[in-house]
Amino acid sequence: MPSLSSAQGLDIAGALMALGAGACWAGYILFGTRTGKQASGGITVAFGMTVAAIVLVPVGAVTQGLALISWEVLPLGLLVAVLSSALPYSLEMVALRNMPTQAFSVLMSLEPAIAALAGFVILSEQLSLLQWLAIGLVIIASIGSSFTPKKAVEMGV
Repeated sequence: MPSLSSAQGLDIAGALMALGAGACWAGYILFGTRTGKQASGGITVAFGMTVAAIVLVPVGAVTQGLALISWEVLPLGLLVAVLSSALPYSLEMVALRNMPTQAFSVLMSLEPAIAALAGFVILSEQLSLLQWLAIGLVIIASIGSSFTPKKAVEMGV
């Protein structure tokens, strides 16, 4: 008898998490576009980073204690914060404000492919043919959605 997490080879929990991630990305793009047009992208990013810090700093403090405030860790942490979050999210807010959401979503769909290539080049990670196919299908679907006429999208067609 198949378990609750698997039915005929399909990992239901994984599929639900993928659908949830897709919904979160769609929300990020829609809300990011709206907030980017209403306020400065920098303000939006600063607010989001502040909320994230309020949530995560206590977790880090509890699990790692004073090790987080050593002179060896602080500059590295600042560099990681700027390069992995503050700068990319600021640039995304500028892009969301200045380009159509469909074009932005196509560019976002390239991120898994770029991450996979970085993993291959930097970490010598190997993806299976099926994994590369999945990445390619996501990119193709996003590109295909960009060819959908805007009026048809607005009308729900």
